[in-house]
Amino acid sequence: MFEQITEKLDGIFKKVTGRGYLSEKNVSEAAREIRMALLEADVNYKVAKKFVADVEREAVGREVTKSITPGQQFVKVVRDSMIELLGGVREDLSFAGNPPAVILLAGLQGSGKTTFAGKLALYLRKKGKKPLLVAADVHRPAAKRQLEVLADSIKMPFFTSESSAEKIAKEAIGRARENMLDVMIVDTAGRLQIDDELMKELEEVKKASFPNEVLFIADAMTGQEALNVAKEFHQRVDLTGAALTKMDGDARGGAAMSLKGALGIPIKFIGIGEKLSDLEEFHPDRIASRILGMGDIVSLVEKAQEAVDVEEARKLEKKLRKESFTFEDFLSQLHQLKKMGPLQNLLDMVPGLGKQLKGVEVDDRGLVRIEAIVNSMTKKERLQPAIIDGSRRKRIAAGSGTSIQEVNQLLKQFGQMQKMIKKVSRMGIPKGFPL
Repeated sequence: MFEQITEKLDGIFKKVTGRGYLSEKNVSEAAREIRMALLEADVNYKVAKKFVADVEREAVGREVTKSITPGQQFVKVVRDSMIELLGGVREDLSFAGNPPAVILLAGLQGSGKTTFAGKLALYLRKKGKKPLLVAADVHRPAAKRQLEVLADSIKMPFFTSESSAEKIAKEAIGRARENMLDVMIVDTAGRLQIDDELMKELEEVKKASFPNEVLFIADAMTGQEALNVAKEFHQRVDLTGAALTKMDGDARGGAAMSLKGALGIPIKFIGIGEKLSDLEEFHPDRIASRILGMGDIVSLVEKAQEAVDVEEARKLEKKLRKESFTFEDFLSQLHQLKKMGPLQNLLDMVPGLGKQLKGVEVDDRGLVRIEAIVNSMTKKERLQPAIIDGSRRKRIAAGSGTSIQEVNQLLKQFGQMQKMIKKVSRMGIPKGFPL
């Protein structure tokens, strides 16, 4: 995500940081280029104009610190301004008052509300909450069933009825209290376009449920159109925040950079993949670093902490000390890596790595092929890769739906990995080495 704006800003920064001195003219030229980059990324015109004016004012009037160059100082000004543009600090969900706290989801049809409801429920359960998923979309065929199936897949409590949308919301509060559930997520009806009927119904649902949060769910790839729709919803139901879905497919980032600046609505979550676990908290400082190509190590570490099985990591450390790393261990590590989300997103979080891999195709399909190859091996072959001869390679390729060349390449890379592990082991793996 943000590839387009990141690439443009990187080019601008290279010009600026190459100068030993920054004049008012230099800053003005760079600011003009930044404005063009923002507009091309589909950032709202007024937001882009204000952002550039703030950057120019700060950069020209700021005293340069001796320890950094004027160019580096300019980059810092841009980053600070970007953080402010995105909201300054993270705004968490509100759970104030007597339970259940109510989170009302609003947005157009196709924005991903129902899937987001499941992702949010899973996220809240990990945080120690007891969510109830509520289907209050009484218009779209099979909408209730869709949420029920999703709730069942993650073993989440679910409620709906044959009543009107507002009555469903009111009845759900009683159900949540009966079952001691402390938060309910209400999925409301969407439309292909904004209409008065939708808004009136949404207003009635809000009156009936007294929500702690009214979140606008938008497809990030719709860009400024998401901003226009959010404005209409905000005027009618007073939105408390937003969540952007399909961020992994958005190379521009216009919606993310416009919502807070134009409407004052904080973004609270972003969807970064198709799996229900692919949901991230929106942290303005971290997202600003990603947009500027500086990575996001904090989020990467948090993902690793969630995905990595500590006991498995200890076992692997012992095996590495004994130089006994096998395809069984490799497969276990691959499963943990997949839990952390889309591979490209993980690589973008490592400072500078995204730039180095520019133009290189990095996707999760490669991991799927590797997993298929390993799964097509017998237990003995995984433990003793050296026994995999020509006929076995042919069988593994056929079983995994890959080519013999791909099997050969994986075996070669795995052999190189084993050699590297042996070298490191003989040098001595530090105790407590993070794997």
